[in-house]
Amino acid sequence: MPSYRRSIQIPALSSRPFHLNGAHRLSPTSKNGRPSKRQPTSRKSIDSPLLLDRDKQRIAVTLPVPPSINHQYATVNGRRLLSSTGRSYKAQVGQLVWLTLTAFPHRAALLYHLQSSCLALSIRFYFTTALRRDVDGGLKIAQDALCEGLGLNDNRIIETHLYKHVDRENPRIEVLLAPVTPS
Repeated sequence: MPSYRRSIQIPALSSRPFHLNGAHRLSPTSKNGRPSKRQPTSRKSIDSPLLLDRDKQRIAVTLPVPPSINHQYATVNGRRLLSSTGRSYKAQVGQLVWLTLTAFPHRAALLYHLQSSCLALSIRFYFTTALRRDVDGGLKIAQDALCEGLGLNDNRIIETHLYKHVDRENPRIEVLLAPVTPS
């Protein structure tokens, strides 16, 4: 099954207000019937999707790999439209970001800061192989999905950094959105 159709788990609230981490969630079953602390998950899972940094006003999120550029668009009556695969990916990412932001206590200040600043976007792509995908093929859909989920106009992004890595066991993208001062 393609990695972009993998379900995303939304983390529960944490005692730390600005870092939502899947390792603090309670497991549904335990030996004595009481909920017990779950063991911290490895970096390979998409269990800790969003890091909100209150001091630096930046957002770091781990998402599934977007569909390839060939699956993102469809031609209908001579027009290029976002395909159902692309729409479902954008909806999934947007929902994840929105639900996680609702648990963040300082979201209004964070969003105001992001909406009033020029932004830098950094995306690290972790593919199953280095030769099957272009590094820039998932940029547009990942940028659009993240910005739509945050309610931002993506024209605020003035700086973009793309990195390509290989992780055969857990393909993903790690996105960092931070304010920058224009030069």
